[in-house]
Amino acid sequence: MNFPFFIAKRYINYNKGSKFFSLISLITIGGIGLGITVLIIAISILNGFENSISENIIKFNSHINISGYSDRNLLDHRLVETRLKSKIEGVYSEFSSYISKKVIISKKNLAEGILLNGIEPEFAVNSLSRIVKKGEIKLDENGIIIGQKLADKFNLDINNKLTVFALNNDQPPSLTNLPIIDQFKVVAIYESGMAEYDDIYAYINFNTAANFFELDDEVSGYNINLYDISKIDSIKTELSKMLSYPFYVRSYRDINKHIFTWLELQQKPIPIVLGLIIIVAVFNIVGAVLMLIIQKTDAIGVLRSMGANGKQIIQIFMFQGVTLALTGILLGNALALLLSWLQNEFKIITLPEQIYYLSSVPIEIKAEIYLLVSVLGFLLAVITSFLPSYIASRIQPITAIKFN
Repeated sequence: MNFPFFIAKRYINYNKGSKFFSLISLITIGGIGLGITVLIIAISILNGFENSISENIIKFNSHINISGYSDRNLLDHRLVETRLKSKIEGVYSEFSSYISKKVIISKKNLAEGILLNGIEPEFAVNSLSRIVKKGEIKLDENGIIIGQKLADKFNLDINNKLTVFALNNDQPPSLTNLPIIDQFKVVAIYESGMAEYDDIYAYINFNTAANFFELDDEVSGYNINLYDISKIDSIKTELSKMLSYPFYVRSYRDINKHIFTWLELQQKPIPIVLGLIIIVAVFNIVGAVLMLIIQKTDAIGVLRSMGANGKQIIQIFMFQGVTLALTGILLGNALALLLSWLQNEFKIITLPEQIYYLSSVPIEIKAEIYLLVSVLGFLLAVITSFLPSYIASRIQPITAIKFN
């Protein structure tokens, strides 16, 4: 067995009987473990927020959206669609036209403004299937899909009917320009966890919307999903160059810029948190190793007098510091994993959807995060343990033996 390793192991076993050193060790391990836990959970929450919100937003917006400036209709949509598809052939996984108009829905004495979207049935299945809580995505001639918030507000359930009012030709109603009115039957109710969408978005069949709004070869825009989302910026740039006014090409991040700006803001304090955790960990490890050195000063003298060199003394005490750090790192990982699982499984910490766009705090459990934080923690432990270990190696044998 390696000599420094053997001595360090004997010290660890011996120190288990020392109440004072055990307390110092526990405080060190606990401090490092808590720091690792906080850092892992903080990064995991930020990743969870970004991924969950992005996923929910994409369900409603697609990767790339092409619309008209000032919500104006786009003409010759069949010709434009053919050109666009040929331009990005092999890149898109889904391409569909949509019609989106502001309408008023009513039931008995209740009325509210919403955004009515006419979408193709296949797009409806792909984008809404995971969030539909009741009913089936069956957009027949008069079927409508609404959000849970809207259903609660109007006390609506599957097969209930509601009335939809819309402006004729987007012009104010008058005796010669009466509003368009029709009834729709609720076929499905979705819940995305984002109140901003659940409260105002409703969906009907694309052809039904075209007939209802009296549109022939006009659409509000196009939804495009890509096979590889990492290419979103280059594809968006390419389409922007191809299409001129009145076409407006945006990614889902552009459309929801305020949300992603807010998410970026949440990441600003991470370096500060990391810095504080590093400071606490450094003091803990240095303190623990120094206390061990003080306790073992006479033993250091004996080892030096028996021929142990400075390098071996450094290795002995560095091993002590690294052992404490590794124990804390493992504890921190286990605690972070447990807390993350509990939150994801039981939704212990809830959020107001109107503010945070989610009903509970999402924590992404990702091996890369745990590994990165653990490796950084280990490297920090090695570097931090070196200073007090070096001090121990400079102690003269005679001085050390006389210390006690």
